[in-house]
Amino acid sequence: MIEIKNLSRKFGHIRAVNNISFKVEKAEIVGFLGPNGAGKTTTMRMMVGYLEPNSGSIMLDGKDIFADPLGTAARIGYLPEHNPLYHEMGVVEFLAYIAALRRMDRSFYQQRLEYVIDKCGLEGVLNQRIGTLSKGYKQRVGLSQAILHDPDVLILDEPTSGLDPNQIMEIRELIKELGNEKTVLLSSHIMQEVQAMCDRVIIINKGHIVVDELKENLSLHIDGSQRLILEVKAQQPDLADWLFLYPQTRLLEYSELNEVHKFVIQTTTEEDLRTALTSFAVEKGWAIQSIFNQNYSLEEIFHNLTLHDPAAGATIENEETEELEPEGIEAEEPDTDKLENQADEEADQ
Repeated sequence: MIEIKNLSRKFGHIRAVNNISFKVEKAEIVGFLGPNGAGKTTTMRMMVGYLEPNSGSIMLDGKDIFADPLGTAARIGYLPEHNPLYHEMGVVEFLAYIAALRRMDRSFYQQRLEYVIDKCGLEGVLNQRIGTLSKGYKQRVGLSQAILHDPDVLILDEPTSGLDPNQIMEIRELIKELGNEKTVLLSSHIMQEVQAMCDRVIIINKGHIVVDELKENLSLHIDGSQRLILEVKAQQPDLADWLFLYPQTRLLEYSELNEVHKFVIQTTTEEDLRTALTSFAVEKGWAIQSIFNQNYSLEEIFHNLTLHDPAAGATIENEETEELEPEGIEAEEPDTDKLENQADEEADQ
């Protein structure tokens, strides 16, 4: 289990990450989402020990990751968004080099090498130079180095980037398999991937966490409403009487196509109104074609929750947070490329 508490990081006067807290348990796959410049990459770089926070802590099974950086690195697998590969190396040569850096036992390396070759689909390119590979195969090589040492925690930034649909399905199944026994934090701009793989979703915006929720409960964070869809065949059906009986409902949308009348009803109650609506339609003699609750898509939820500045109107709770934004300077949205260059410079020092 990896846990973040009150984590903050700034670059000059820019607050990339501001006092965030969350944890990811073993055998859990958590989606980590946010628009460009939200603080995702900075957070993940701190979680793997590449960047040090200005304040807060990152604990792996109750131990600070910066207390034993090498021990922590042995338990974490990381795939950055910009895949760091040595293009002049062959695939097997590169994986052997990674194993040497991690001081893996030879017999264990051979066992894991067979595993990653099979799971990441590298059989046909083992002796090919990485620089000659397609983007999809480079991504597979990057994922293979992240899981080569059989880590307890996986932090994956855009793991399916550049893959074709068949490869995406294969990698998706691999990540779900790994998630049965490992701690997985997954960042992606492809909402379908998050929807398919993740148990829980964390959305970050401008350095603040705006939601941390189980996937099935995310729609409650938009406006507390749900949508009920009714499709019937009838002569000029009218829902006014039924809507009057339930003040928490309103007709959101009405359409008619090929004699099928479709009603989209917004409701703010947690009560399942399908039975009541079915009874009403039957009493009216309408032929029900379908009736179902429609969840908001992850795209709709993400768009809604990241439209506004989460820090607007917020009060500063402690001195550490206050130090992140010097008086008289407004917080700006971080430039991701500048932050990455800054991070590289700090790592070199």
